[in-house]
Amino acid sequence: QEYIGVLDRQANRLKKLTEDLVEASKAATGSIKLEKIPCRVGVLMMQVMGEYQEKTEAADLTMIPTQPEEDLEILADGRSLWRVFDNLLNNICKYSQPGTRVYQTLERQDDKAVIIYRNTSAYELNITEEELMERFVRGDKSRHTEGRFEKLNENAQGSGLGLSIARNLVELQGGSFRIHIDGDLFKVVIEFPLYHGMPYAVTIPEK
Repeated sequence: QEYIGVLDRQANRLKKLTEDLVEASKAATGSIKLEKIPCRVGVLMMQVMGEYQEKTEAADLTMIPTQPEEDLEILADGRSLWRVFDNLLNNICKYSQPGTRVYQTLERQDDKAVIIYRNTSAYELNITEEELMERFVRGDKSRHTEGRFEKLNENAQGSGLGLSIARNLVELQGGSFRIHIDGDLFKVVIEFPLYHGMPYAVTIPEK
């Protein structure tokens, strides 16, 4: 029964990995159909956060959302943008230090909507931002070390695909995606141009 349980967990893990690989490939090559419409990004962020309430509580994490009073609209594909926030919060729940705060921030900077997620990693982040963005993050340490460093590489491998998918989906929609690592602080910054509505059409009469 123990071996069957191990095989079942590994099979499920491989199934999820295969699905993520397919989606990562589609996102990287632009083979995803996007329908960009005006989107109230703050509303969507709060909806996704609400979906994760039980998971964040189970992980002993306190969510701290901050948003401006005004509604910020961007042109985006709602389903793809949902997947971006879903991937980020999923990683946060898996890899954050229990008993810490997670900050979800939306703010206006000039003519951009800036989305920021901050969390404290449960493991030492001895890896660069670019390495963490790779689809597969597994070096020699995962084979030749034990304890927390091996766990770190296992976790980084698990989060690499999700971050890669999120970045590609953001860039396909005309946004930018950056990550910053400062000690154990992990921060994701996403920027989208603000949408101000369609301009009025002007008809020039014929002479």
